[in-house]
Amino acid sequence: MHDGPGLSRVNTWIVALICVSILLGVFETEPALTDGLGPLYAVAHLAFFVVFLAEYIARLYAAPLNPRYGASWRYALTFSSLVDLVVLLSFLAPVLGLEATLLRMFRAARLVRLARLGRYSLAMQMISQAVFQRRYELGVSVVAAFGLMLLSSTALYLAERDIQPENFGSIPRAMWWSVATLTTVGYGDIVPVTPLGRICAAFTAITGIGFIALPTGILAGAFSEALQNIRKKS
Repeated sequence: MHDGPGLSRVNTWIVALICVSILLGVFETEPALTDGLGPLYAVAHLAFFVVFLAEYIARLYAAPLNPRYGASWRYALTFSSLVDLVVLLSFLAPVLGLEATLLRMFRAARLVRLARLGRYSLAMQMISQAVFQRRYELGVSVVAAFGLMLLSSTALYLAERDIQPENFGSIPRAMWWSVATLTTVGYGDIVPVTPLGRICAAFTAITGIGFIALPTGILAGAFSEALQNIRKKS
């Protein structure tokens, strides 16, 4: 059992293997990187499965030593253990003829769970503290942004529904344009063409800059305060 700071040597290797397995899952989606290498990928997946299965069984075996669990079955029912089980099942998906690309991304959850034991725990603590302290301000800003999105979608629906029914024929359809505009992404795939629609779009774009920036400013201030509090305690 590792009681010191940071990750143990075993967990460090597990984290490294998880990173490699995630990259393997990403590379496997590119045909140019998989043509003629099917057997090699299969062997790599089998090796990862054996290592992760052995590590999972070892943690189940050692769970009774932890007073927090007291029994292997209690640990097996925890969220992190269930995530690990889903990860293991994802290795078997190709054998069963199932799509496993998205399931393999669950391995990233194990990275977060292991990393929080080490030096990243300070960053996670700061983020959670900042969000918790500003939860009311963030809630108000989210509600205000959603209200503006709904208002702008309704305005564009009324102004453009007869001209562009495929894009603005309903408020839900107009919401795609509203989201793209308020987030300043501006894909340009949907644009208003009527004078009233363009006026509403201009108002939405200008107003949205302030509303969308509110959560950023709130979180920035909260992060600064949380970092100062952590430094005072250390």
